[in-house]
Amino acid sequence: MHILQPKHSKLSQKDSEELLKKLNISKSQLPKILLDDPALPEGCEVGDIIKIERKEGDKTVVYYRVVV
Repeated sequence: MHILQPKHSKLSQKDSEELLKKLNISKSQLPKILLDDPALPEGCEVGDIIKIERKEGDKTVVYYRVVV
């Protein structure tokens, strides 16, 4: 991982289900990230949800992507 790259982490099955329920969406409605993206953590598979944490100034912004 490069120092300028935001932190990417794979959500557990339970966390993924809670996120989808909270946002009232399905996995297909999340933005996509490719399986061969070098930023993905080890062990990711198609359908996993990735949490991306980016620091902007003094706060942290969180994004979610589904692996395709």
